Amino acid sequence: MSVKFISAREAAELIQDNSTVGIDGFIGFCLPEDILGEIETRYIKEGHPRALSIVNVAGLGGDGKDRGINHFAHKGLMRRFLCSNLSLAPKIYPLIMDDAFPTFMLPQGVLSHMMRAIASHKPGVITQVGMKTFVDPRIDGGCINRSARESGEKIVQLLNLNGTDYLFYPAFPLDIALIKGTCADTRGNISLENEAIHIEQFEMAAAARNSGGIVMVQVDKVVPHGDIHPQKVAVPSSLVDYVIVGRPENTGQHFIGDCSPVPSWCGDEKIPFDDINPVKFDLHKIICRRSCMEISEGDFINLGIGIPMNVSEILNEEGVIEHISSSIESGVTGGVPAAGLATGAAYNPEAIIKQPDIFDFYDGGGIDFAGLGAAEIDIHGNVNVSKFAGKVTGPGGFINISQGARKVCFMGTFTAGSSDIRIENGRLNIVQDGPHVKFRNQVQHITFSGEHSREKGTQQVLYITERAVFTLTDYGLTLIETAPGVDLQRDIIDKMESRPHIASDLKLMDARLFRPEPMKLKLR
Repeated sequence: MSVKFISAREAAELIQDNSTVGIDGFIGFCLPEDILGEIETRYIKEGHPRALSIVNVAGLGGDGKDRGINHFAHKGLMRRFLCSNLSLAPKIYPLIMDDAFPTFMLPQGVLSHMMRAIASHKPGVITQVGMKTFVDPRIDGGCINRSARESGEKIVQLLNLNGTDYLFYPAFPLDIALIKGTCADTRGNISLENEAIHIEQFEMAAAARNSGGIVMVQVDKVVPHGDIHPQKVAVPSSLVDYVIVGRPENTGQHFIGDCSPVPSWCGDEKIPFDDINPVKFDLHKIICRRSCMEISEGDFINLGIGIPMNVSEILNEEGVIEHISSSIESGVTGGVPAAGLATGAAYNPEAIIKQPDIFDFYDGGGIDFAGLGAAEIDIHGNVNVSKFAGKVTGPGGFINISQGARKVCFMGTFTAGSSDIRIENGRLNIVQDGPHVKFRNQVQHITFSGEHSREKGTQQVLYITERAVFTLTDYGLTLIETAPGVDLQRDIIDKMESRPHIASDLKLMDARLFRPEPMKLKLR
């Protein structure tokens, strides 16, 4: 079938009711925004397409307001939603909590690998990723709302192979794949040279094509056949049915500010690391500095969203960034990871590889150090980042990363909410603490299983805050360090729902953490 060049409106008209639609993208990167907007416009005018089963691998928040998956926040448009992350989808939250459609969440790496399984007609994905977390069928089975639980659908099953338990995630056919590229030539070959990340464009296209479905690709421009070097073709024309040239306001590298491309994100230029401003001296910097002390020279590291993103800036400030290799689950390695809506990209990346490839490495234990956030921690060492404070953000790549890393540091402030905690003369002065307890008897949602980590016995786990450092032992959560100026009973134990085990050699945190000048950090 020859490739057809059509408008985004015509693409939306081709989508039939009850279709299973795979949408590729990573927050606002590689997002087929023009097509998604026209689907919404058509639904508002005509009531079609309706009852779509939507699948996306990473979060599709776009700008965190109206773009991306927020276009689908209309009752009746979706009949089922399967994803890994919803941290920037405010319009979708109310529908999920009102049970407008069954919503399921799985680890990002599992969904990325699922595209390969669908493409190759494998039965699904068999892995230990997700064991004893909320996706385990013995707990929630990936169900996020009541509609999902009442649907009776089993999106994950427990298997025992040669005496070892695994999770089996069954594959399913894709009717439509919506993906994004930079250029299409006149035959329909697709390149990604201006994209900050390369995710599963090929895998999702192959999954839809081998399911008997159709593949639609939004691009920034069309060039003559032969103008794209063969080594830059990410999706060959044989997998493409329709090409849509996006409008300038709805296509490009990202949707931040004036949407101007950042050349250093896609490797078109390098910026001096000296141009990156030092991190503000505050509680978050203390947390990140203490985490940096756990990194060894030559480590391959991964940093999560939020506070952990500042670890790379501190390594740069301390002059040791060149001695480690950073990575992001989007497939970007090296450089300094970008933050906020730019999460997934990096300044001066060394390599931009495909997302399913990086998750192969992660799942096999390739991460030496992972710095990740934590919304709730319990006495058993479990961590919740996926469902709290009335929101369902989802795990993203957290489960793959936290289970696969050799050393993982969960990072966050000790309490949550408005507080007045000062750093004075190298000591903490807690004038007013945050009102919300983060160290619980039991987390609401298990995104990291302390029990599973202890059973493996190959992982070092730390929980780092501005006033206390814990580790995971056979006793569960164990306190090993406290900050200078902090009272053990008043500022730590009394602010936890359960008393932790306390190490016999309880230490003070390094005094350099609480001084504004650089630490003169030396990696292990």
